[in-house]
Amino acid sequence: MDTRFIDTFVMVAECGSMAEAARRIHITPTALSQRLRTLERELGAPLVTRSGRFVRLTEAGARLLARARKFQRDVRELEMAVSEEGFPGGLRIGTIRTALTNVMPDLLRYIALRHPSLDATMEIGTSHDLYHQLVTGKVDAALLVEPPFKLPKAYVWHMLRTEPLVLLAPAHLAGQDPDAILAEQPMIRYDRRTWGGLLGEQYLQERGLHPQERFELDSPDGILLLVSMGLGVSLVPDCYPRAAVPDTAVILPLPEGRPVRQLGFLWPRQSQYARLFEAMVNSRPEGEGKTL
Repeated sequence: MDTRFIDTFVMVAECGSMAEAARRIHITPTALSQRLRTLERELGAPLVTRSGRFVRLTEAGARLLARARKFQRDVRELEMAVSEEGFPGGLRIGTIRTALTNVMPDLLRYIALRHPSLDATMEIGTSHDLYHQLVTGKVDAALLVEPPFKLPKAYVWHMLRTEPLVLLAPAHLAGQDPDAILAEQPMIRYDRRTWGGLLGEQYLQERGLHPQERFELDSPDGILLLVSMGLGVSLVPDCYPRAAVPDTAVILPLPEGRPVRQLGFLWPRQSQYARLFEAMVNSRPEGEGKTL
């Protein structure tokens, strides 16, 4: 049995879409369907059912999924056993989108320079989703916002960057009191379902502010664009490179005691990549990435 067929099945199960699974593993949808049909013939049972653009697992597919993931881990351990570097290929790292331009490039540079034969795949998502992908073994490590709960002892957390909450406003409001601006201007919410977005809600409650809400979205870049167009103001973590902030927007600091978002790297303590992750996070200069 070709191990790629198992990888294809797991990716289809995780994506729920043949087209998306094909995109992620860089093959055509036709080639993916052929792999899946071959696996079904070898196992003697249908594994998925198709409904338009989406797929769902059959009973046989659902029974296979957990064993297929274990099979993937076993194969990677075999690869690690014979690898000169001691690491298997196919490293999977989850990251929030904003970290792609501030923290993640340094970590990827370390991999490229120290372990040039090691291939890595990035999975982009929200911190909440990435945490659950990590604990279910879908990614090997995650760069995310510090969870609002105590982490299990089976995981290692290494803080890499701190981002205080700031007020993003149109440039003509520069120099004005942030709380007065929030009381008068329409609010563009950073999605409260995200761990980072909860910080804005925390600030408003602590200050007794009830701004007029206009939009709510989970995209700091999208929020920056809307604010620069003069459509409102927003409470966001200070995640923006200053060169990326247009002249039509301004970042205003909040009073002392404002909430702070902490970004860090999280991985299982017993991970086969534990040595690599420890070296990666320690390769960054002391204090690098802190915006406080």
